[in-house]
Amino acid sequence: MKLYCLSGHPTLPCNVLKFKSTTIMLDCGLDTTAALYFLPLPLVHSPRLSKLPGWVSKDGAINLEKELKECSGRVFVDSQPEFCLPEKELLDLSTIDVILISNYHCMMALPYITEHTGFTGTVYATEPTLQIGRLLMEELVTFMERVPKAQAATCWKNKEIQRLLPGPLKDAVDVWSWRKCYSVQEVNSALSKVQLVGYSQKVELFGAVQVTPLSSGYSLGSSNWIIQSHYEKVSYVSGSSLLTTHPQPMEQSSLKNSDVLILTGLTQIPTANPDGMLGEFCSNLSMTIRAGGNVLVPCYSSGVIYDLLECLYQFMDSANLGSTPFYFISPVANSSLEFSQIFAEWLCQNKQSKVYLPEPPFPHAELIQTNKLKHYPSIHGDFSSEFRQPCVVFTGHPSLRFGDVVHFMELWGKSSLNTIIFTEPDFSYLDALAPYQPLAMKCVYCPIDTRLNFHQVSKLLKDIQPLHVVCPEPYTQPPPAQPHRSDLMLELQPPPMSYRRCSVLGLPFRRRYERIHLLPELARSLVPSEIKAGVSVATVSAVLQSKDNKHVLQPVPKPAPVPPSKKRKRVMEEPPEVLNPKPLLSGAVPLEPFLAMLHKNGITEVKVEETADGHILHLQTEDVLIQLEEDATHIICDHNEPLRTALRDLVLRFLQKL
Repeated sequence: MKLYCLSGHPTLPCNVLKFKSTTIMLDCGLDTTAALYFLPLPLVHSPRLSKLPGWVSKDGAINLEKELKECSGRVFVDSQPEFCLPEKELLDLSTIDVILISNYHCMMALPYITEHTGFTGTVYATEPTLQIGRLLMEELVTFMERVPKAQAATCWKNKEIQRLLPGPLKDAVDVWSWRKCYSVQEVNSALSKVQLVGYSQKVELFGAVQVTPLSSGYSLGSSNWIIQSHYEKVSYVSGSSLLTTHPQPMEQSSLKNSDVLILTGLTQIPTANPDGMLGEFCSNLSMTIRAGGNVLVPCYSSGVIYDLLECLYQFMDSANLGSTPFYFISPVANSSLEFSQIFAEWLCQNKQSKVYLPEPPFPHAELIQTNKLKHYPSIHGDFSSEFRQPCVVFTGHPSLRFGDVVHFMELWGKSSLNTIIFTEPDFSYLDALAPYQPLAMKCVYCPIDTRLNFHQVSKLLKDIQPLHVVCPEPYTQPPPAQPHRSDLMLELQPPPMSYRRCSVLGLPFRRRYERIHLLPELARSLVPSEIKAGVSVATVSAVLQSKDNKHVLQPVPKPAPVPPSKKRKRVMEEPPEVLNPKPLLSGAVPLEPFLAMLHKNGITEVKVEETADGHILHLQTEDVLIQLEEDATHIICDHNEPLRTALRDLVLRFLQKL
């Protein structure tokens, strides 16, 4: 059993598990942090961005003015943003049988895998994961296609040139594997390969293994996966939460008795309490509005935004924000808000019960009805005529490199009355803000990440007790910025096996058993012999047939009789005679009764020597050695066949023939 690690990002995993005769990809996360090296794509022409000077090396030897632009002491690529894909060279991706998706954030690289590698298998995901994943992919494509770039920048990727560039661009890794965004056609083709599954639904893969999704408690439809055969069990835990938020709670008991647990997707902000961050978010927002400023919240169009809106709904009246407009701007804003209300069976019990009252499970439905929350596909059209300030705007993309958020950064960045509040933990907020410097607006960092922290995961592992744990390398050491914080790492016994991008791990357990079925007619022919109380054994001679990973023992076919013939034929070779197998022996030769038996048969001079495996009997007069061991008996007797046979018969008296 092997694990191939195609992504180095702990929360955007992509691993391939070879288990029995199946090849299973576990998630295909897309690392969008590479977009931070690129200039933002403005929806409305930006004089500031268009006037940025091109970059030329100090000695003038390298001129990349058309590809690279300087801004506030940093250099950015002036091209459509690109993303870091999972590793494609580590193994042949066309051999993958199935892809298991744990949540909608971990499927964003799916079109790159299914459309460009010869993949012919099936993708398994829950319905909310598929539908919200589709929204996020379509949103990403729309962001890119709305602002097309005339040229692609490639010269800077040359190794000789890249090492001469200023940081952090010169330190970017695997730049040749970065790719532009996929198209809508590729998204549709990739998602047509998805087969929907429900929680606890068992799916057979080629008769070899069974896969089962379990609720992980992190987002709508998010799953952990159990991958098991009759005798081995692997659990894949990715992006899980024990906090009481809107999704169904995490299912833990089914993870018990795992041989191997693959652990990914822990919180990216282990020191930040989500509840504390929500409180800080609300207080900073109200302070800005009271001072007459606007609040910009760069966020994804699904997930934490539901909790932010719910928190604000409860907070608005007490903070006198009742008249402040809230705007949610995204190409998929309407669909996202509607989906959250209709996937009732994937919600926590509290929200499920509201559906039967009937009430909308999320309060943002009431905010929309009362016109306190308005949603628009973009800043163009209705929004521009209905927009009023001060206001709160939720929009994407959290990287600040594309989407409607770029326009608001240009619009509000020059005023210190305004505030940008970062809630998504995927991007360094300082790197995200770099191309907008110098910036007058206030910046607040309130990362909200509800995934398991190290304390929670340690308690979880104590409860479910897997034999072995496999995790990304960063989880096995304290954060580089806090080397003294040993509580921010996994400390387990035995220590976890760690991986990094391009690792290949041999998982530490061997398959020992396989299930085999007996045909009824063969079973009827067996003659069991009791070898000890409650244990019977029978020998069997049969033909083993293996097909589709199912193994069946069938009776040995009898040779067909040869019809008599008058013509003389060449003498054919006789078929080999099938001999009855020798009987198997069971039991042990007890020392004292055996010595008594030898004495009774006239062998009196016996010297007994104890060994690590049993005893050695030296028959001194006869010059014979008898080794009595737990699983074997040896009689060493030279040139005296009658004596050897007699001793063998004495040994056989203590053993049972099967």
